[in-house]
Amino acid sequence: MKVLTVNLGRPTPSPHTDGADGLTGIAKHPSDGPVRVADPGPKGTGGSGLSGDTVCDLRHHGGSDQAVYAYAREELDVWEKQLGRPLPNGSFGENLTTLGLTVSHALIGERWRIGDELVLEVTSGRIPCRTFAGHMGERGWVKRFTREGATGAYFRVIEPGAIRSGDPVEVLSVPGHGITTAMEFRATTTERELLPRVLDAGDALHAETLHAARAYVAKLNAAAS
Repeated sequence: MKVLTVNLGRPTPSPHTDGADGLTGIAKHPSDGPVRVADPGPKGTGGSGLSGDTVCDLRHHGGSDQAVYAYAREELDVWEKQLGRPLPNGSFGENLTTLGLTVSHALIGERWRIGDELVLEVTSGRIPCRTFAGHMGERGWVKRFTREGATGAYFRVIEPGAIRSGDPVEVLSVPGHGITTAMEFRATTTERELLPRVLDAGDALHAETLHAARAYVAKLNAAAS
C-alpha cells in the first residue's frame, strides 16, 4: 500500500468555477519533491493542507475536514476504460493517488500513516461540483460520478508531516461502526434516509455531514412527536 504520487495544483482560469476571479486549482500534477502537510484551518479561511497546493473557492472546498483528497489508481483505471481515454495521476484533482487501498470504501475515522510522520483521518467522500464536471469535460458527469459512487476520500490532518511520491501507507486504526465514505456520500446526496445511520461515526464525520445528520434526526423526531 503506497502513495503513487503527491499531486499539487496551481491557479488556472476556468469558466466552470465559482472560485475567486474565475480560477481553480483542480488541475493537479505530481510533485517532484517532498510536500509538507498540515491542518489548513477552518473552512472559509483555510485552503489545502498541502504546501504548494491551491484551493481557490474557499466557500466550498478546503479547510480542516477537507485538508487532503485521495483517490485510488485502481478506480482511475476503471474510469479510463469507461471513458476511453487516459487519466494520469491527479486527473480527478486528488492530492494523493494511491495503490493498494480501497479509498472509496475507507471507514469514516479510519487513520493512515503516510511516510514517517503524517497521520490522516478519513472524514467524508467527495461530492462532485460543476468545476469538477467542467474539468472532466464529460456530458452528465455529476450524475454519472454520483451514480458510480466511487468518491475517493477526504481527510483531516491528525499529525502533520512531509510526504513524497512513493511513500508507504499504513492503516493505523479502523473503527467498528461500518460507515464508509461511500455510505456517507449516499447519505448526503441520493439516500438521505441513511443520515441517522451515519451518526454512528460521531465526531469523525465531516462537520457539515454531522450537522446535516443531526438536523435530519431532529426533524424526524419532531414529526413523530
